[in-house]
Amino acid sequence: MSIELGTPGVEGLIEAVHVLRGWQQDGMPVQLHPGDLGWNWRHGAGTTAAAVRTWSRAGRLLALGFLDEPRVLRMAIAPEAGDDDELAQCLLADVSRPGRGVLPAGEASVEARFGEAFRASLAADGWSDGEPWTPLVRDLTEPVEDCGLRVVVVGPDPVPERLRDRVAVQRASFDTSTFTQERWRAMASGPAYADARCLVAYDEAGVAVATATVWSAGPGRPGLIEPLGAHRDHRGRGHGRAITLACAAALRDLGSSTALVCTPSANVGGVATYVSAGFGRQPDAHDLHRQA
Repeated sequence: MSIELGTPGVEGLIEAVHVLRGWQQDGMPVQLHPGDLGWNWRHGAGTTAAAVRTWSRAGRLLALGFLDEPRVLRMAIAPEAGDDDELAQCLLADVSRPGRGVLPAGEASVEARFGEAFRASLAADGWSDGEPWTPLVRDLTEPVEDCGLRVVVVGPDPVPERLRDRVAVQRASFDTSTFTQERWRAMASGPAYADARCLVAYDEAGVAVATATVWSAGPGRPGLIEPLGAHRDHRGRGHGRAITLACAAALRDLGSSTALVCTPSANVGGVATYVSAGFGRQPDAHDLHRQA
């Protein structure tokens, strides 16, 4: 039976988010998580849906791709479909032909950390290793140590001051951030945020110094940290480690089995921060890259 490529629309995307939750399993490579779509929901449901591609057989979702950028496709593949050769060849054809509406012609990258059949087909077609990323995982079986800062949860009906702090610290942590209160509300309206928490950490003087959002995929499944940042004016004081510990504790409270994060391997300081907060560094994972 043939495999169908689709763009889900908002209703289909909501259903896909629920399916994606079930694909998150401990011991698997860190692939696209419901929280990745949840974080993008800040741009609106329609915008997020337009950036998603689905591959289904007989109405059953087998793979989901998210265009994080026009030339960067991030993939998730159903656990049982990692060795599906028919799916791999279909995915290869769809990402290779510009007319399919997945990737444009020329330079492009695919993040496919799971699905050996698909990765092998890309490599055989001339795609080569691109940017390396470092996955990090912390087991949440045991309680998480106190982070040493006062940490508050923003939402679901946010205190105005806390929401202002959440937005301000996000913008002060990432130079290119366009986060706003309106975008937070759009994100919080999405289905993935039902299992998420936004955190803000305050230092001894009551100043907001770090922030993060954590995303659960349901009890007993890996949870994701995305994003996490420390205010540029308050770095070098351990606040990054503190908010990371607070994230792990929040995910444990949500029932997550492990806490996941993936950061560019070039972010040496970020990797060290996660390791200092009890995360184990996994082998680097490379995007697959096609030259222009």
